[in-house]
Amino acid sequence: MQLPYYIDLLGTLVFATSGALAASDKNVYKDIFGVTFTGFVTAVGGGTLRDMILGIRPVWVADGNYLLAITIGVLLAIVFKYYILKYRRTFFFFDTLGIALYTVVGVQKSLEFGVSPSAAIIMGMFSAVMGGVIRDTLINEIPLIFRKEIYATACLSGAAVFVLLKLFDVDDNINSLVSVLIIILIRTIAVKYKLALPKVNSK
Repeated sequence: MQLPYYIDLLGTLVFATSGALAASDKNVYKDIFGVTFTGFVTAVGGGTLRDMILGIRPVWVADGNYLLAITIGVLLAIVFKYYILKYRRTFFFFDTLGIALYTVVGVQKSLEFGVSPSAAIIMGMFSAVMGGVIRDTLINEIPLIFRKEIYATACLSGAAVFVLLKLFDVDDNINSLVSVLIIILIRTIAVKYKLALPKVNSK
């Protein structure tokens, strides 16, 4: 098994933890089923929509390792909830790592199924942010993609780097690591220095 497979599993685990933590933190769902459900749809939402667009069966349906990853992610959120929520940077890390991993998996998988490079970049971003959109919608929050924070832009940048390096025949494992690090770096710098895209002013 290649690195992208393990990246996908890790992204699934991270997003499951992110979703379960968000539901628990907002006290929207106080029972374990609600927290688990939010973690589940956060983890598989973006990837499932991506696979449906690509016309293939979602990977978690056929591979039990994804459900195992989700279970571990939710358990981490439940067991270490107070420790993680006490340190907000940890929650930020889970979300940022999740979008970085899912972007790379999304763009690579799209390219494998014959999607054009430009469309693959969008698909990578789509894979990354839709899980968070579903999560935030479920807990009655404005999705991060619609806030002023640099979020989807970081995913698009990382996806574009992946496609560019792919054109230069860079090894996929190295390419994946570089692209993930770029997304994490862009998002971290943007949040630290409060960077945002220009607003569209209404009349």
